[in-house]
Order: sequence, then C-alpha cells, then structure tokens
Amino acid sequence: MPLALLALAVTAFAIGTTEFAAMGLLPQVAGDLHVSIPQAGWLISAYAVGVVIGAPLLTVAAARMPRKAVLVALAALFTAGNLLCALAPDFWLLAVARLITGLPHGAFFGAGAVAAAELAPPHLRARAVAVMFSGLTLANVVGVPAATLLGQHLGWRATMLVVVAIGALGTAAIARLVPPLPSPAAAGLRHELSAFRSGQLWLALATVVFGCGGFFACYSYITPLLTEVSGYAPGSVTLVLALFGIGMTIGNVVGGYAADRALRPTVCASFLLLALALAGFAWTARAGWSAALTVVLIGMFGFAIVPAVQTLVLQKARRAPTLASATVQGAFNLANAQGAYFGGLALDAGLGWTAPTLVGSVLAGIGALIAVLAWAADRRPPPPGGPDLPAATGAAAAHARPPA
Repeated sequence: MPLALLALAVTAFAIGTTEFAAMGLLPQVAGDLHVSIPQAGWLISAYAVGVVIGAPLLTVAAARMPRKAVLVALAALFTAGNLLCALAPDFWLLAVARLITGLPHGAFFGAGAVAAAELAPPHLRARAVAVMFSGLTLANVVGVPAATLLGQHLGWRATMLVVVAIGALGTAAIARLVPPLPSPAAAGLRHELSAFRSGQLWLALATVVFGCGGFFACYSYITPLLTEVSGYAPGSVTLVLALFGIGMTIGNVVGGYAADRALRPTVCASFLLLALALAGFAWTARAGWSAALTVVLIGMFGFAIVPAVQTLVLQKARRAPTLASATVQGAFNLANAQGAYFGGLALDAGLGWTAPTLVGSVLAGIGALIAVLAWAADRRPPPPGGPDLPAATGAAAAHARPPA
C-alpha cells in the first residue's frame, strides 16, 4: 500500500477524534454550558447536518480541481472549524462551529476514498479504502479515550485544541506525501450527478442511513449508559471506549478483506450482526464484563460495514464516483443525526439508558432488510471490466475482478 494512504489516515484520525470524542464528552459539555445531556447531544446532530450539507456542495464546487489540492483545502477547513469550536463562548455558537467543522468531512472522505482506490491495484481497492479509514477507527482506540480523559481533567476545550494540532499535522502530511491526482477530464456537476441514475446506489445509501443509524443511536449515549447501568466510574469509561475502538479497527480490517472477496454478503451480514449485538446490549450492559465484550462486538460489526458500503458505492457509481462517494459520508452522518435524535427521544420518554440500544437494533434491522432486498434485485451481471473507477485509474482498471 502506498505511503500516501497513511497521510490520508492521519487526517481521518483527527476527524474521527473530533466526531466521536463529542459523544464521550457530553457530560462535560453539558455541565460547562449549562444544558441537559440530551440537549448537548444536538452538537452531534449539528456536526452530522454539516456533513450532509457540505458533502455535495463542496464536492461539486471542487469537481474541477486536482484531488490533492481538494484534500489539502478540506483538511485545512476542518482544522479551522475545530479552532472555532475551542473558542466558542456558549452552546449555540458551539453548535454553529460544530456544523462548520462538519462541512468538509463528507467531501474529504469522498475524495479520499476515490484517491485511495486510485492509488491501489484494482483487486485491493476495498483494503486501500480500509487503510484510509483505519485512521478513523484508530481514533476510537487512542484518540477518543485520550480526548475523553483529557476533557475530564482539563476541559473539553483542551480536547478541541489537541484536535486542531492533529488536523494541522494531517494537512501537512497530505501536502507532502500524496502524489498529484488530477481531476477526471469529464469532471463537472452533470457528470457527477449521472451516478445517481442508479437505483442500486440509492438503495446503498438507504442501508447506511437506516442501518448505521442503529450504531449511532447506541454510541451517542454510551458514556451515561456505562456509568449509570454498567457501573463504570467516569475515569474507567475511557478504557471501554478504547475497546469500542479496538472492535472498530478489527471490523474495518476484516470488512475490507471480506468485501474484496464477497461484497454483498459482507454488507448484509454486518448489518444483521450489528442488529443482534445492539439488541443483546440492553441486557449485557447490566454487568461490567459483558458490557465490555458487547461493546467490542458492536464496534466490530458497525465498522465492518464502512469499507464494504464505500466500495459498493464506488462500484455502482462507476465512472462518476466522487460525488457519490462523498454522499455516502453524508448518509453516514445523517445516520449519526437520526440515531442521536431517536436515541434521545427514547431517553426523554423515560425509557431508561438502555433504550437507545433497542432503538439502534430496530434501525440496524431495517438496514439489513434493505441490503438483502437490494442484493436480490441486483441480478444483472456487472458491465464489462467490472467496478471501474474514472479514467484516471488507468488501464489497470480494465483488469478489475467483478465483486461477489
């Protein structure tokens, strides 16, 4: 795998830290800004809304720019947004800053996924995408627990400033290590929108919105669940969050390998197993050891989905993948927003701290159902040459193996 993928992974690490650390710091933010924990959860939704808005708009605006320049600019914008978060004086300005920080997220991962696939041999594309997303999963092993611990001792603003430093490092790494990646000759709004003629692409996005919403319904409120139900001390939550990250990292690696061999079965099985794990968490959360084990499983099944779905979208978008790939990130964060919202509704209804996990199980089950129906409908053979990317991938794309 090219060293340039590691540069993308560094920025992915920063993005993952700022996105998921907010979930671990909800009690600190709520206490500091004098709001309730469910209201502080709106910061998660604000970031997700920023992703949903920014993914298509920034991708279209940058469609004719070289991909390396786009990646550098988006990483810099993300870093500036985190600085605004650190300096925000009240809750509402923080919510606006979180929305701004989310704007480059989808466009970055969309352009980054296409760049990663172009940098790798055709039969290793899912694994190349997984390498980039390993920064996101490692953020949950190291970044989020460390950020949570730092926020508990020095305040959540200190966490944001550390993310600013990591984002600046990632921006510099992309500028130094990623080779020139010119935009396709046919780049433009009409060209990118052509990918959305595929009904299978829409079904793939629907699986993400519903199925991954289940993951976020649980993860958004994981800290109070672990302290109030599982009996963990606030300082011990960071260790459990690290287990979550370990599960995500395992799932990302296994999902990348599995998707290169059997794409559709990987997508369907991941959503189904996630639904089962979330349903079981409502009971296993009542003991510390079983809660920790289930957290690993939820992280593993939840992130096995990521490289598989991203590769599926690159396949269905074929020669106009950039906007479609960015839209996947918008779909992931729409899932984030709706998961946090429905989980918060369950809490506000007085159903208890385990209610979001059951809500998540229902959402993941809906995602599994859509994935199975999409697989059943996709009986036609792939076009000659298999899951081609844009012409910039070169002649090697002609030798891509059709996915299972």
